[in-house]
Amino acid sequence: MDKAALVSVDVERGARIMEALQRANLRVSVALWAVLSEYGDWRLVVSDPYLDTLGIKEAYLALHDALASAGIETEQTPTVMILPASDAFIRSLRRVFGRTKNAEGMRLGGQMIGDRFVEDAYVYRIS
Repeated sequence: MDKAALVSVDVERGARIMEALQRANLRVSVALWAVLSEYGDWRLVVSDPYLDTLGIKEAYLALHDALASAGIETEQTPTVMILPASDAFIRSLRRVFGRTKNAEGMRLGGQMIGDRFVEDAYVYRIS
């Protein structure tokens, strides 16, 4: 499947979303745009043990509330995927890249990370 290229507008939109989450004190230890083989399109993947404590439904509600408070309308919101901190993909990202001084802007792709094949990715944060 051909995927659309991640363009600067998407990168800026993701940065704006990260800022909105930070202003709402919604902790995120992993955040990246990724094309995962099982979906084939770009998704903003976020994870944090704090989000796990909220439960998946409440985590998505908190995320959407943070975006609404920042003036990011639903039409401007990309597909966001919240994964548990225990997910093999998230654990592997944190194990391999968590000690990287600054992962922002790092590109990943063409490899298995945990149990997922990453076709392409743009990283905002891995800690």
